[in-house]
Amino acid sequence: METTMNRRKMIKLGLGSAGAVFFSSSLPKAIASSCGITPAQTSGPFFPGESEFDLNSDLTQFSGQTARPLGEIIYIKGKVQNEKCEPIARAQIEIWQACASGRYQHPADDNPAPLDPNFRYWGETMSNDQGEYLFKTIIPGAYPAADDWIRPPHIHFKVARLGYHELTTQMYFKGNIYNDADKILREIPASHRGSVVIEFKKIPTSPEAGAKGGTFDLTLKAIS
Repeated sequence: METTMNRRKMIKLGLGSAGAVFFSSSLPKAIASSCGITPAQTSGPFFPGESEFDLNSDLTQFSGQTARPLGEIIYIKGKVQNEKCEPIARAQIEIWQACASGRYQHPADDNPAPLDPNFRYWGETMSNDQGEYLFKTIIPGAYPAADDWIRPPHIHFKVARLGYHELTTQMYFKGNIYNDADKILREIPASHRGSVVIEFKKIPTSPEAGAKGGTFDLTLKAIS
């Protein structure tokens, strides 16, 4: 248990001073602030698979990297909770996404956009005793899903904890021009879309010029 706790502390501290400040600050949340179940969405065809993950919540740094990844740096914080708004500790949170050009590092993605060799593409962390989690990444690019459909920038989330139904969903960026016409986002009733569409604002104290932060809380349904 002590080793697990120390590892989680290292994940949090490993994101640097900007991450530490952001983790404890008050920044924009999803429009909906209730503890209704977070809407489930498709994992899509580009999930990298469990064998590809390790415990790393910073998608902008990894061993062998030669430069900073392209794109706008963001911090995503939030709380994993139940329907009573009670925190869920030690939940496993996985994310995966496209790079700034809109391409996934996955053999099924035939997007001709370039890959970014300095971007990690996926990450995983655990919620702490207060249910909190934190990721550092970049805003992904939009990409064509069909001739008449551009997918807006989004980040895939998968959350699992013993005693709760596993949740797979997607997080979107408030104000993006492709949100309103997105076929997957529109499957969520309009009254609930705000829970997955997040506003990001600049972190005034960040040493990284222009870094932004937003809050994405995730509510799981308990297994009866």
